[in-house]
Amino acid sequence: MRETELWARLDRHLGSGYARVWADQQVLADLSGRTVLEALAAGVPAKLVWRAVWSALELPASER
Repeated sequence: MRETELWARLDRHLGSGYARVWADQQVLADLSGRTVLEALAAGVPAKLVWRAVWSALELPASER
């Protein structure tokens, strides 16, 4: 997964206005206590970041 796809999915599920705010403020245990933005900056692959987001948002399996 590319980072652009990650952002497209976040926009789709959270709305384009809120996705970046959520990604900057929501700390995820699955990302070792980092936010989405911190994890991406640290080099965590977008696919792993999406899995953490998917879990945190309790999205359906079809969205994994």
